[in-house]
Amino acid sequence: MSPKPQLTLNLALLIIVLGIGGGFQYGLHASVISSPSVYIQTFINKTWQNRYGFPLHQETLTLLWSFIISVYSIGGFLGALSIRYLSVRFGRKKTLLYNNISAILGAALMGFSKILGSFEMVMLGRFVYGVNAGVGLSIHMMYTGESAPRQLRGLITVSAALFIGLGKLTGLILSLRELLGSEALWPLVMAISGLPALLQLATLPFFPDAPRYLLIDKGDKEGCEQAMRKLWGDRDHQAEMDDMLAEKAAIHGEKGKSLVELMCQRAVRWQFLTLLLVCGGLQFIGINVVYFYSYDIFYSAGISTAQISYVALGMGITEVLTVVLCGCVIDRIGRKTLLWTSYSVLGLTLGALTLTLSLQKVYTWMPYCSTMLIFILLLSFGIGPGGVSCPLPSEIFNQSYRPAAFVFTSVMNWIGLLILGFIFPFIVEGLGSFCFIFFLVFCLLMAIFVFLIVPETKGKSIVEIMEEFHQLNYGGKKENIEKQMDSNLLFATRL
Repeated sequence: MSPKPQLTLNLALLIIVLGIGGGFQYGLHASVISSPSVYIQTFINKTWQNRYGFPLHQETLTLLWSFIISVYSIGGFLGALSIRYLSVRFGRKKTLLYNNISAILGAALMGFSKILGSFEMVMLGRFVYGVNAGVGLSIHMMYTGESAPRQLRGLITVSAALFIGLGKLTGLILSLRELLGSEALWPLVMAISGLPALLQLATLPFFPDAPRYLLIDKGDKEGCEQAMRKLWGDRDHQAEMDDMLAEKAAIHGEKGKSLVELMCQRAVRWQFLTLLLVCGGLQFIGINVVYFYSYDIFYSAGISTAQISYVALGMGITEVLTVVLCGCVIDRIGRKTLLWTSYSVLGLTLGALTLTLSLQKVYTWMPYCSTMLIFILLLSFGIGPGGVSCPLPSEIFNQSYRPAAFVFTSVMNWIGLLILGFIFPFIVEGLGSFCFIFFLVFCLLMAIFVFLIVPETKGKSIVEIMEEFHQLNYGGKKENIEKQMDSNLLFATRL
């Protein structure tokens, strides 16, 4: 038996290099916009008045600001749609390298917008940032998943969630008024994304493309072996090579699948449903809604307006620490156990939060309970769906379906973010604190679904995981599975 693989220096460095241009950028773009929002709106109003001689109506200003917020999601959606084509056409490494150009362009637009007196540059910059995040996050997760040894797959792929948290935390820190979150420096903090893009451009060329991509997609066995030696050390990699060759044989040389094939083919029916609910449904857990409510809760708890930004910083630190904890235990406890227990805790905590918010004005100590529940939600989300959703698309799909799976996951999350951004204020207005009921029900149903249906993927090869899902897809009847596999082989031979 070959020794258990260790995290080598080169693999650790690759994780960092991928993270700064992937998940980190997504988290940074998401958090850095909140603090300078007042200054940007003032800039829009002054620019309009200088051009046309009269100030904007408040409704028009609100509409323009809403567009600046939402255009990020539109860019992310379009970027996500291009993942399948880019990842197959250029490979994971080149796609990330090219993607940095969009981040640098967005940074230039943001950085020079105030000097040139153009709020349209802010809008265009946010759109370009969205495209960058839409491509970068999914390629980051795909690249790490295909570069990880089987026994370290969970730890390495969860690093994507860690860098998202680090990006959010960095954005919160830099946008503090004591640092760059002032009226004079807001273009600088909005342009800060250009630095990690330049850093990845300078360092990623020194690393190989993902071993699994090189062998299965490109048929470059020698390149795959060189990549494994560089990333995983000089130990014997024959077992990992056999796993990849088995996966390559299992897909019978099939080309990358489309989104329609991913959604319609019976061979991946339960994988698709798992992907849809666990990864595509992250926005429906309600964690972003909790962020929305946090300001009012902290204010009701007696925290001054000046100090609330530091409490939000504490939320960012909590998110990072829980993802680190998830990375430490995911390959020991397993994905399935972490998911169903976390969903259960999330559902119960959302129920308790609904109760405390309803009694917020009845008991003076209730805001403190709500504050504690917010941090419990962050802990449960980070160690559960927030972290575990990173390795799942790489684990439950083979190489032919994987790019389409990442496209679907990313598109679903951007659509969910956009929908919640538009309709949530109306939900809050209509339901008040009971707006969490929908998210509560979703979390409890997800706990049941994962516990009863989703197989454990910890420590298993892709072929072994696919075989478990085949039993679900074909009713567990061996003859049906074999018949379908023979049919797939015949179809591939005709191709």
